[in-house]
Amino acid sequence: MEVILTQDVKGQGKKGDLIKVSDGYARNFLLPRKLATLATKDAVNAMKGQRDAAAYHKQKELEEAKALAEKINAAKVELAAKCGENGKLFGSITSADIADALKMQQHIVVDKKKIVLDEPIKSICAIKVKIKIHADVTAQLSVSVTEAK
Repeated sequence: MEVILTQDVKGQGKKGDLIKVSDGYARNFLLPRKLATLATKDAVNAMKGQRDAAAYHKQKELEEAKALAEKINAAKVELAAKCGENGKLFGSITSADIADALKMQQHIVVDKKKIVLDEPIKSICAIKVKIKIHADVTAQLSVSVTEAK
């Protein structure tokens, strides 16, 4: 008997897979627990439609991420902070500060969790900061930290 899994089943497959199992296993275990549905023509067509829609949405999301990465690569953000001797800042510049400055100066909204900083910026400098927009897309943002007057 062919069934379509509605949930992940250990040893059988993932959600949405079309698998062939014995009649007893399907009737006594999978179907009563709503782990699978019968693989009728309508159900198979609906499953294929859902897969196509999911693939389309993933592709569209990837294209949007690439477009945003191009904007970020061309952008430059300037931050001003109070500093003491030798260019050391009083406090530090964090990913939240960079996200706020990017939003205010370039009108690009990026979640602070996506900004990759090994450690907060603690001195006057000009650096490139990585922003992980998507699993496959990473952008470089130019950040310039200057002394506040």
